[in-house]
Amino acid sequence: QLGSAAANRAGERLLAAAAIPLERDAPAHALADLACTGSLAPAWLAAAGLPVDPGSGRVRTASSLEVVGRPGLFACGDCGLIDGQPRPPSGVWAVRAAPVLAANLKRSIDSPSRPLRPWRPQPFALQLLGDGGWHPAGPRALALFGPLAIGPHRWLWHWKQAIDQVFMERFTVLQPMGSRGKTEPMPCRGCAAKLSAAPLQAALGRLGAVAVPADDAAVVARLDDGALLLQSVDGFPALVDDPWLNARLTTLHACSDLWACGAPVESAQALVTLPAAAAAVQEELLVQTLAGVCSVLEPQGAVLLGGHTLEGRDGAGLSLALTVNGRVAPAQFWRKGPLQPGDVLLLSRPLGSGVLFAAAMAAAADPAWIEQALAVLQQSQAPLLPLLARHGCRACTDVTGFGLLGHLGEMIAASPAVRVALDWAAVPALPGALELLAAGVASSLAPANAAALALLEGVVQLAGPGPDGPEAAHRALLIDPQTCGPLLAALPAANAAAALQELRAAGFGAAALIGRVLA
Repeated sequence: QLGSAAANRAGERLLAAAAIPLERDAPAHALADLACTGSLAPAWLAAAGLPVDPGSGRVRTASSLEVVGRPGLFACGDCGLIDGQPRPPSGVWAVRAAPVLAANLKRSIDSPSRPLRPWRPQPFALQLLGDGGWHPAGPRALALFGPLAIGPHRWLWHWKQAIDQVFMERFTVLQPMGSRGKTEPMPCRGCAAKLSAAPLQAALGRLGAVAVPADDAAVVARLDDGALLLQSVDGFPALVDDPWLNARLTTLHACSDLWACGAPVESAQALVTLPAAAAAVQEELLVQTLAGVCSVLEPQGAVLLGGHTLEGRDGAGLSLALTVNGRVAPAQFWRKGPLQPGDVLLLSRPLGSGVLFAAAMAAAADPAWIEQALAVLQQSQAPLLPLLARHGCRACTDVTGFGLLGHLGEMIAASPAVRVALDWAAVPALPGALELLAAGVASSLAPANAAALALLEGVVQLAGPGPDGPEAAHRALLIDPQTCGPLLAALPAANAAAALQELRAAGFGAAALIGRVLA
């Protein structure tokens, strides 16, 4: 039942030529190797109370594509059926309905009193069907148009290929997400959404009386037992669409400030901004977000004390920020410095999350790269605290939005009369990061981070293989902003190799020794 007598005859000829027997008037329950069932609309359309065609389940609409009896709701393509002008569920009609649908959506929003544009679909659609290429002469195609059937012929196959190729080429070059036709990329999310260093430092400089701690977490109080109570705050707009995963990443990122100071996390509070939506949607987003937060806190024995919720306005999406609290003995409190000549710098895991997620927003990242990056970023670095302590960690920081060079610069600033020999070739990169950087892809925060490259003219000396130094991609990796970035720890040289071996055995297989502190 291919739509016309001519199409049926062509189908029988093709079956006979392929030596496939055709059985007529088969019993109702006869077994079949291939069942051609046609298409039905999904059951939820009728279950939702929409007016549907009894035979196909497709939503009934007026010629404007507006659902019958439901002003402002539209249906087209395989799920819609125009009353009085039924058409088969075919891509031809679905594609041609698009301009009418776009015009009427706009009219219903901008000018509700204006009549909607009617659509009169053509009665027939051309179908070019390839025969699978089994014929000795090569692939052919059959043309069906209303009561007509032509072929199969080779020239119809070439025609089909030309039409399909032109259509698909329209999708081969995708516009960067949010580019809106402009040359600048969409601002990145995650930790790359933080304010760049220059305006941050300028604002703090104008508030000279405000004490800002130089370490990753602030000392709030000294407790009766002598322990230091530490606190930090961090957060950003959602990096990924999955609210649970986004919350897990944000919480791991916030906890790393305390981990960089040698303190386990004991408690946290959350500030959740939810997009404007139906109450049930907001409830589900909040449940998933808080569950993601708890997935990080509970394995540490930490508790979520509470927090605050907001509804985002003016199109604001999901975002999450957390304050995290912990305590540490004064002797175990790691500051950013001072670094000691002879120390070795250990990086706990690879860099490159900034450029990878910037590329994902521009549809330029291999999905496997993003999956591999997310697997790394989801790994808690809490187990590193006792390990680094055993090997005599002297100073530590976490590499986040300002990139490796920016945060290394903060360690050097807290360390008078030292410089660092940085082995650029030893700095590990997430899969795909160097390829993207070499192609010119960069996070929107990277240009501001480039100010840290000035360190390479003084206190940071690049060392590594080759007389010409690092290529542009390796230099760009040093300023790439990181979400859930690695810890950068200074250890006595005598302990560094054993610490590295233990880190790798603990599941941080890409950990590396990347530099030495010099007088």
